[in-house]
Amino acid sequence: MRIEVLTLFPAMFAGPLDESIVKRARQSGLLDLRIHNLRDFAHDRHKTVDDRPFGGGPGMLLKPDPIFEAVESLTRPNTRVILLSPAGRVFNQAVAQELALAEDLMLVSGHYEGFDERVRQELADDELSIGDYVLTNGALPAMVIVDALTRLLPGALGDDESARDESFSHGLLEYPQYTRPADFRGLKVPEVLLSGNHAEIAKWRREQAQLRTRERRPDLL
Repeated sequence: MRIEVLTLFPAMFAGPLDESIVKRARQSGLLDLRIHNLRDFAHDRHKTVDDRPFGGGPGMLLKPDPIFEAVESLTRPNTRVILLSPAGRVFNQAVAQELALAEDLMLVSGHYEGFDERVRQELADDELSIGDYVLTNGALPAMVIVDALTRLLPGALGDDESARDESFSHGLLEYPQYTRPADFRGLKVPEVLLSGNHAEIAKWRREQAQLRTRERRPDLL
């Protein structure tokens, strides 16, 4: 998978995406991640990427011309262009699974008061938000999306089953998990998990996932 990220703050990506699973996926060639500075596509002396909105109002808007040039020069025919802003559809595990099937994505990070509307009209294939709150810019949402997609790529995890059997993968929160010791300060692992009866263990896990979801996230049901 190739992911292009267009941002005003490329240095923000240096740490989080150079560690752990994302780092291994990049090194192995599963993920081709490219970070681009939007200011590189502005050609005036000050590398201006924003301006005041027509009609007045507070704040600044990202200008269309640098974004159009960046998208048109960096994308390929099959690239899916995604704007990151609070106005987008909410990113969740189902959306992650959908996007993980794509070969080529571009994430365009918002900033200031957002994008000139012509960017949405002419360039965007999708628009995503990672939640109902406002961040300083779209760099953190871009990192979240890159991380979520990377772990769904075949071979990115030590065991691909890990990505198929966790919270949200089946519309439920994940069931409780335990490891050694079986008795820690009087807190014991449920007997069924020690029984070796795989059918009973699977049944217990389904029931616990449903119970946890009902208690914590009934909206998922």
